[in-house]
Amino acid sequence: MAEATKRRILNFHGIGTPRRALEPGEADFWLREERFLLILDKIANHPDRDRLSITFDDGNTSDLSIAAPALLDRGLRAEFFVLTGRIGETGSLDSDDIRALMQMGMSIGSHGVAHRDWSTLPTIDLQYELTASKATLEEICKITIGSAAIPFGRYNAAVLKALRSAGYSTAYSSDGGSAEPLTYLRPRSSLRHSTTDDALENVVSGRMPPLKRLRRFAGMSARAWL
Repeated sequence: MAEATKRRILNFHGIGTPRRALEPGEADFWLREERFLLILDKIANHPDRDRLSITFDDGNTSDLSIAAPALLDRGLRAEFFVLTGRIGETGSLDSDDIRALMQMGMSIGSHGVAHRDWSTLPTIDLQYELTASKATLEEICKITIGSAAIPFGRYNAAVLKALRSAGYSTAYSSDGGSAEPLTYLRPRSSLRHSTTDDALENVVSGRMPPLKRLRRFAGMSARAWL
């Protein structure tokens, strides 16, 4: 499939000033509100707008207070992946917030319970992360939750098998590049505060050097079989 026909999925985390303590390394994925709005403008005005998708991880309060209104102002929609273990905590969405996002036309998915590396978990712990988070969100949203975003983008064959067994129809990674429509595992590009304008243009346009694309494909294939 030609690269231009594939979807490019841009992933965000927090916007603005965090209202909770951040995990080590997490600050790099928080964007200033001004930068975030400029990126949304670029997406909204891009000639490939219809091939661009937007996701958010973690379930921060900025999803509702900043991101969702800005998306609506530009006629955009996004999918929000929530950590259910943080629901209602300071700086994180509560149940009413999640329902409010749905009422605004946004989609909801699971990011697990406790932001753990699924690829390192014993089977019973992995099953809990997937099934408990799904059940919690389904109780809040009153719909079937069919998608999950893999924490840290770390996965292996056992994780993908467990996701399918838990009833997820789509899994999102952080492998970068473009995603073919209707595939089970969909790579995303997570934006950082250090992402340059040139790097952003490469993401939204689906441009990737051939060698880097080959390495990405090899890495995804290897992880899916390990």
